[in-house]
Amino acid sequence: MLFRRLLPATAVVAALAFTAACGGAADDTLEGKAEDGNLTIGIRFDQPGMAQRRLDGKYVGFDVDVAKYVAQQLGVPESGITWKEARSADREKLISAGDVDFVVATYSITDKRKEQVAFAGPYFQTGQGLLVRYTDDGITGPQTLNGRKLCSVAGSTSAQKVKSEFAQGVELVEYGQYSDCVTGLLAGNVDAVTTDEAILAGYVAENPELLKLVGDPFTTERYGVGLSKADVKGRSDVGAAIEKMVATGEWRKALERNIGRSGVRLPDPPQVTEK
Repeated sequence: MLFRRLLPATAVVAALAFTAACGGAADDTLEGKAEDGNLTIGIRFDQPGMAQRRLDGKYVGFDVDVAKYVAQQLGVPESGITWKEARSADREKLISAGDVDFVVATYSITDKRKEQVAFAGPYFQTGQGLLVRYTDDGITGPQTLNGRKLCSVAGSTSAQKVKSEFAQGVELVEYGQYSDCVTGLLAGNVDAVTTDEAILAGYVAENPELLKLVGDPFTTERYGVGLSKADVKGRSDVGAAIEKMVATGEWRKALERNIGRSGVRLPDPPQVTEK
C-alpha cells in the first residue's frame, strides 16, 4: 500500500523535473544562446563612427552601441559579448554557419539578402555617397566619375551601381576593407570611394583637412540586424529592443556621440518594420 501511495507522488516529481529541463529556449535560437550570458556578435572593425576596433583593443561606434543595447535587452552584459569581424562578403556565411549570433555591421536590408537571412529593424537609414580628396574639385557627384578610379569593397554593390546608372566609363577598384580604399585614396591610387554616407562621414571626421564628401546621397539604405532566418522570436526580440532604444532616447545619444562631429545631418530614427 505504501508503495502504491508513493508512486503517484514520485511520478509527479519526475514530470515536473522533466518539464523544467525542457522549459528553456532551444539552443539554436537567440534566446537560447543568450541564456548562458554570452553572445557572439558580428561587426565591422574598420568603420570610424559606426564600428571600429581601436589600437587599445576597444570597440566603439554607433553599430557597437546598438549591438550592446540589444544584447543587454536579451540579458547579456557587455562583458559577455565576443566581437567577431563581419566583412561585407562574409555576413551571410557567418550567420548561416552559426559563427555569430547576430550581425550589426552597416547591413542594408535587401530582398536578395532576405532569401538567406532574417533582419530586424531598420535601426538606421542613410544613402550612398562619394568620398574624395579635399583638394579635388573635379568630382562633384557620381556622374562626374567617367575616366576616374572608384574604390569599394568586395561583396558590396555600391561601385557597380555607380557604373551602371551614372558613369559607364568609371574604372572600378576593389579592396578588402574600406580603410584600404581610404588609404588608396590618400595615396592617389584611386580617385574616389563610394559606400553609404554614414560610413564615409567617419573618415571625414578623422581627416577633415584631407577628405570631403561631395554631392547628395543617391540611394536609400536601411540598416538592419541580421540573424538566422529560422529564429522568428529572435527577430521579434531584437525589433523590440531597437524600438525601446529609440523610445528611451539612447538611440539619439549614441548617434550624436559617434557621428555627430562628422558634420553630416543626423537622421531621425526609422520606423521598425522588420520584427
